[in-house]
Amino acid sequence: MKWTYTTLKTAIQDYVESADSTFVSNLPIFIQEAEQRILQNVQIPVFRKNVTGTATAPTNDVPVSYLEMPSDFLTPLSLALIDGSGDYSYLLLKDVSYIRDYTPSTTTSGNPLYYALFDDNTFMLAPAPSTNFEFELHYVYNPQSITATSSGESWLGTNAGDTLFYGSLAEAGIFLKLDPNETQMFEGRFASGLSSLKNRVEVLGSKDEYRYGDIY
Repeated sequence: MKWTYTTLKTAIQDYVESADSTFVSNLPIFIQEAEQRILQNVQIPVFRKNVTGTATAPTNDVPVSYLEMPSDFLTPLSLALIDGSGDYSYLLLKDVSYIRDYTPSTTTSGNPLYYALFDDNTFMLAPAPSTNFEFELHYVYNPQSITATSSGESWLGTNAGDTLFYGSLAEAGIFLKLDPNETQMFEGRFASGLSSLKNRVEVLGSKDEYRYGDIY
């Protein structure tokens, strides 16, 4: 089933038989929660991006070990350092604790070998860049919600309508405190939709590649 924002909202209200104003005002939240659950569980190739950026060189001989994430960043696929010859060196994703152990001194700099998700907006690099290195990030991005697009349409609404619908119903069921069996039915249909979506978009990506971009 293909949905626009308008038809999706109407279907959710009809399905749970609620037109309460508080419920209706929260419909965008239910839909957005469902969208995030889909994006966090299925790697959808259409939501991949490549961006380049430059890490900051040391300031007053003090290295900067952080690299800002794009505003629509969801999860990384790869991060590469591009040297002056245009050659790529891929950094390995590690935990922040590993980065701290590898470079316990904040003055350690060089060619970054590792990176970590430091917070919601920043990567941490180790060692810190010794000069203005260029980086290329390949990542899964957070697409605009169907609740916010100017057309009222979205890729998920068009290509994963059932999954989006039942995920939204599950969120709505929790809000309305519906019978647990009914909410569980919504969750089951949502899980089935996720599985079908995975088969459709991920199995096609099972390629014989040197480094295939799995979600970490």
